[in-house]
Amino acid sequence: MDRKTYLVKNTEIKRKWHIMDASGKVLGRLATEAANILRGKDKVIYTPYVDCGDFVVVTNAKKIVLTGKKLEQKLDFHFLGRSGSARYTPYSVIMEKNPEKAVILAVKGMLPKNRLASKQIKRLKVYRDDSHPHSAQFTVSDNKKKSDKQVKQ
Repeated sequence: MDRKTYLVKNTEIKRKWHIMDASGKVLGRLATEAANILRGKDKVIYTPYVDCGDFVVVTNAKKIVLTGKKLEQKLDFHFLGRSGSARYTPYSVIMEKNPEKAVILAVKGMLPKNRLASKQIKRLKVYRDDSHPHSAQFTVSDNKKKSDKQVKQ
């Protein structure tokens, strides 16, 4: 029996593209799925200190759902570095003006707080509507598998 631990190398990583439709989904649950794919935790070759994750394309960000009273009560905090320059923006304003930012903030909060996270968040692509410019990355066989999964559910 071979008792050696396998550690993945950067040259062995093959990145795939995943598409997620956000219409009607809860923000936190979608962000958890996206963060796990970006980190590579869904792969057998996952190594915590190696960037082995895939690309994630999130569409229909304007149709995402926040549960409870989060739309009115949840705030985005931004500090500009000077005293009295803290900016609080309610999520109701963020969801109207820029729903992509809400998804990016949620996923970024679920990634590790290190240099690896800055590489991983660059592979997240979020779009307000159903259209996106990454259709060339998805092959016909990928789309067929997705349609098969949707029929089974």
